[in-house]
Amino acid sequence: MIDLRSIPDRWRRCDVTVRDLPAALLLAVVSLLPVLNDNGTQLGNLPNRPFDALALVAVALECLPLAVRRRWPVACLALVSLGFAVEQLRGYYTVATIALPIALLSAGVHVERHRRTVAVLASVAYVPLAVALDQLGAGETVAEYATFYLVLAIAWGAGGWLRLSRVAEAERRRHLAETTRAAERTRIARELHDIVTHHVTAMVVQAESARYLTAVPDRLDQTLTAVADTGRRAITDLRHLLDLLNPDHGTEPRTQTVGELHTLVEQTRQAGQPVEFTEEGRPQETAGSAEVVAYRVVQEALTNALKYAHGSRTVVHVQHTGREITVKVSTDGSGSRAASPGGSGRGLAGLRERVGVLGGEFSAGRRPDGGFVVQARIPAGSVS
Repeated sequence: MIDLRSIPDRWRRCDVTVRDLPAALLLAVVSLLPVLNDNGTQLGNLPNRPFDALALVAVALECLPLAVRRRWPVACLALVSLGFAVEQLRGYYTVATIALPIALLSAGVHVERHRRTVAVLASVAYVPLAVALDQLGAGETVAEYATFYLVLAIAWGAGGWLRLSRVAEAERRRHLAETTRAAERTRIARELHDIVTHHVTAMVVQAESARYLTAVPDRLDQTLTAVADTGRRAITDLRHLLDLLNPDHGTEPRTQTVGELHTLVEQTRQAGQPVEFTEEGRPQETAGSAEVVAYRVVQEALTNALKYAHGSRTVVHVQHTGREITVKVSTDGSGSRAASPGGSGRGLAGLRERVGVLGGEFSAGRRPDGGFVVQARIPAGSVS
């Protein structure tokens, strides 16, 4: 059984010639109806001539080429022009004469190469037709021939305008697609930075600490277990992120939220960083992207604490209100930096941009006592 709802989609997938053929055939049939005879465009006052075999040829030349007006616009215009000339010289004057402005409009849209040459040749071809009609006694003045030429030129110009509009729209869509791809690459780079930097930093610090625990088997075992757990979490997060790059991946993206901060803090503590964590209020159900950004702020701040102030006291404070999430992470100035891997400097810059997109405020800098503090105010209720 044929699904009627699929017919429009199937029709749109058909070749343009197949889609243009019905209109061409309909115009041909209408042009042959006796009731519509002598209703076409007439240049001059030549007497009407009854239909004969040549009239059928003229109608076919004018109408049928419209089926290929998009695939071969120049050939279509040449054949339609020839049929129009036959009609005018013989005096048939059928409805098929409207095919000429249609062909000109379509050529103006679809001719890609040598557009100026096509326009010049079409203009030059009009001159012999006007001369022949005048020799046959059409009785048209030069002004009247020029007026008809102007009408045809407007049809060509309208096609050219449509073509420019389509080109501009295609360029706009291309630019939008490039912008979207660039934004997606930036987002993926941020996610990779957040995942890899935090997990790898924790693993490096834990592995460095393990060097000095060879004489304490219990603590060494705990440290190595923590390294393994951190590695497994990193692999899981990376696999999920890579899955999202697969176009056939149908699941929703997994994003950490402030509800998972306890896990993040505990992981940082296992890496040897003393972290004090307090949370006020409850996350809003409509917080949306604000929760993800708040999580990333804390994650980046703890990663930097591990890198640059390993072993220093770190305080994390998160406050939820009805309209925003406030995050403050401060680290004392004392601590060891021997085990910290180098940073790229893009983490805090990326956070500032993320918070700014949501209309929030972000700051990061040294305290007078030598410590470091990261603060963010993130409006809640953003769209995910």
